[in-house]
Amino acid sequence: MAERRGFTLIELLVVIAIIAVLMAVLLPALNRVREQGKRAVCLSNMKQLALAWMLYADNNDDKIVNGGAGVPRLGEPPWVGKCWHDNFRLGEQLPAEDQISEIKKGALWPYCQDAKLYRCPTGYLGETLTYAVMDSMNGHGDGTKASGLWIKRRMEIRRPSVMAVFIDEGWVTPDSYAVWYEREMWWDDPPIRHGDGVNFSFADGHSDHWKWEGPDTIERGRLLDRRYAGPGWVPKTDAGFKDLYCVQKATWGKLGYEPTH
Repeated sequence: MAERRGFTLIELLVVIAIIAVLMAVLLPALNRVREQGKRAVCLSNMKQLALAWMLYADNNDDKIVNGGAGVPRLGEPPWVGKCWHDNFRLGEQLPAEDQISEIKKGALWPYCQDAKLYRCPTGYLGETLTYAVMDSMNGHGDGTKASGLWIKRRMEIRRPSVMAVFIDEGWVTPDSYAVWYEREMWWDDPPIRHGDGVNFSFADGHSDHWKWEGPDTIERGRLLDRRYAGPGWVPKTDAGFKDLYCVQKATWGKLGYEPTH
């Protein structure tokens, strides 16, 4: 009879070690591919929202939708209803079904009737809204009240390809995404989304991913993920100031002060 021979313990350990090495090499690549897929879906969502935003203006005599989330004004229903929890600063959120109900109450729902488009695929479990309108786009107006900067009609947008409308803020908050116009500092903190950057959609309908250049920008965003510490944070590096300038220009079209970096 032929002699039967199995694997030795050393051979099994070698095979296991090889598999472990292969997993260590392949997993980061797989994670990158998965993240790139989520980023692409997010950019597509934001493009659809921007197109819905444009259709709303077309059907409302060029008036753009109220950008305050759950914040109605006289004659201007908000783009979505009150999807945020009163204790949102500590990360609390409404039940998902209540959030979807509030999204459907929004003025933009007739133009974008798919609840999945209001949420980035990297959003937290149970959260159905991760996008916010920029402050300048008929938002709450925290960043400035200066005449000519708080846009009410599409015709007031002189460079639609560089003026941001939506940002992937990454969580549900009231009002709109605010950034100073006349001060060299942040109001809302920089979101960290999709590989140390953030997604925007613009007034001409396109969407784009911006990668933050400042290590201080990234550190601040990670530190305050889903939390709000109040306005007034100042960057620490030249690259951090560049990030701030880019967002201010995408919001207001220009800086309301002389930059120092």
